[in-house]
Order: sequence, then C-alpha cells, then structure tokens
Amino acid sequence: MTSLLNNRQARRRGITFTILIAITLLLMAFSANPYVQDLQSGLSFALRPFQGAIAGVADSVAGVAGAVGEIDSLRTENGTLRDENEQLRNENARLEAVRAENEQLTALVQLQSGLDHKTVATRVIGRETLETRRVVILDKGTDDGIAEGDVVIVGGGALAGRVTVAGPTFSKVTLISDSTSTVVGQLAESGKSGEVVGQAGGVLIMRNIDSAVPIGVDEEVFTAGIEVNAGMRSPYPKGLVIGSVVDVQRDANDVVQTAFLAPAADLDSFELALVITDYQGGLPPGDEVPVPCGTAGTVPEGEVVCYTPAPKPGATVKP
Repeated sequence: MTSLLNNRQARRRGITFTILIAITLLLMAFSANPYVQDLQSGLSFALRPFQGAIAGVADSVAGVAGAVGEIDSLRTENGTLRDENEQLRNENARLEAVRAENEQLTALVQLQSGLDHKTVATRVIGRETLETRRVVILDKGTDDGIAEGDVVIVGGGALAGRVTVAGPTFSKVTLISDSTSTVVGQLAESGKSGEVVGQAGGVLIMRNIDSAVPIGVDEEVFTAGIEVNAGMRSPYPKGLVIGSVVDVQRDANDVVQTAFLAPAADLDSFELALVITDYQGGLPPGDEVPVPCGTAGTVPEGEVVCYTPAPKPGATVKP
C-alpha cells in the first residue's frame, strides 16, 4: 500500500515538472515572436503616462514625508537656537551690567584718591522716588563713620545730596533734586551765586541771580562753599559740581534772574557713591562759636578769633 502511494506522488511530481518546462518553452517562444514584442512595446507605451503619474505620486508622497520630517527637525533646531539666544542675551546683559559697575568703581576709586576729604564708599540699596521726593538709601551708616549732615558725591565729583538719616548699617540721603533741598551754587564764569533748589520731576532751578550777570547755556555751576567770620560754613564743601545751565529766564523789570540746570549726575540711577565724613558744615558747636572782639570765648580751628559786629543804625540828629 505504501509503495502504491509513493508511486502516485512520484508521477504527480513528474507531471508538474513537465508542465512547468512546457510553459517555460512556450513563454520563450512567444517572447521571441516579433508580434508579441510589438504588443509588449505598445502596452508599455500606452501605460507609460500612468506609470509616470504613479511614480510622481510616489515621489510626492515621499517628498511630503521627507518635508514633514525636515520641518520637525527644523522646529527642534529653532527651539534650541531660541534657548541659546536667550541665554546669550541674558549673559550679555549681565556682562554689560558688570562692565558698567566696573567703570563706576574705577571712577569712584580715582575720585576718592584725588579728594582732600576722608570718604566712605557706599552702594545704593533703595530709592524713594515721588513727584517731589528724591531719597536714596545707602548700605552703610554710623558703624562706618557716617553721620547726619555728611555730603554725598558720585562719579566725577558731582554733588548728589546730604545724609538726613543715619542708622547703624544704613543711611538715607536727600538728593539735591528733592523739593526740600537748597544749595548755594556759584556760576563758573562770573563767580556769582544763587540758590539751587530741587523741583518736581528732578529739575534743578538756580534762583535769585543778579539780573546783570550774563549766564551762558552749558555754563557749569559749583557749590559756593561760603564761609563767614562768625563761624558759619556752607553745609557743602566748595567746588563740587552741581550741574550745567540749560535755560535762563529773565524779566526786564526784575532785579534777579533764574537759571534751569541739568544735574551733573543721573540722580535717578547711580548705584555707587562716596560719603564725605570729615567736613563740618553749618554752625560750629556752641562752645566754639567765634565771639565779638573784646569778649571772652573759644574759636574753632581754622576760623577767625573774633569778628566785629556790624554797626547798628542809630537815630539821625538834625541840626
């Protein structure tokens, strides 16, 4: 029985092999036939547009897929570049701030070395800026030798203001642009003086200047540093730059004129300052006030021993 099955399978394989050989021979014969070749060429020509369209669609699909992938890649790269640019901007801003602070420090050190006064270097840690209120807070106070009344200057020797409150570790400075501030200023060209007061918006006004005095635009104004024989001394040392003239207001019928000044320093943005700690302005202590000549008393160092009082007007005797 088994041999019978094996014979059948062998015959089937032989028949199948014979059929495949016959088909191969027929295809070879047909492919060599010129009519068949012409038919193949015609079909190929007729189907060529469809083949081109199919190929174009395939290329388009492949191109779209590639473009989508490229867009995703570019989007990722752009995000990375934006982050890097933001980091660079932040770093540039930090370096610019460091550079500006280094320039201020250099200017302050040079100023400190050229002054005849003892000073304390400080940093601004707070501001009180209102329409008529201009105050800054410094990071040093009485523990560093700062006292109320001390004069504060910034880069270039520009006058900033005076200490009005002194705590152990901080100081409050009323700026010359504050509405309560008054400084006696002196014009650089004529030497004439006037009162420099603060105004709303940080503008400085120099008032009560003799109307006959010529005042030029851009003319600088300095602290007058007035001293009188009675021991009174200006609260500000002489020669500190206050600002420069930007405009002059004259009235032909008035005996005085007014000048508008631009502060020599940017009082709303300075970060470093020097506090002069060895200048004594105003009235000397009571036991050191000079006395009229011919009376007993003590005098402060560097002041006159006595002063002669101005004569009081007396009654006029008619003949």
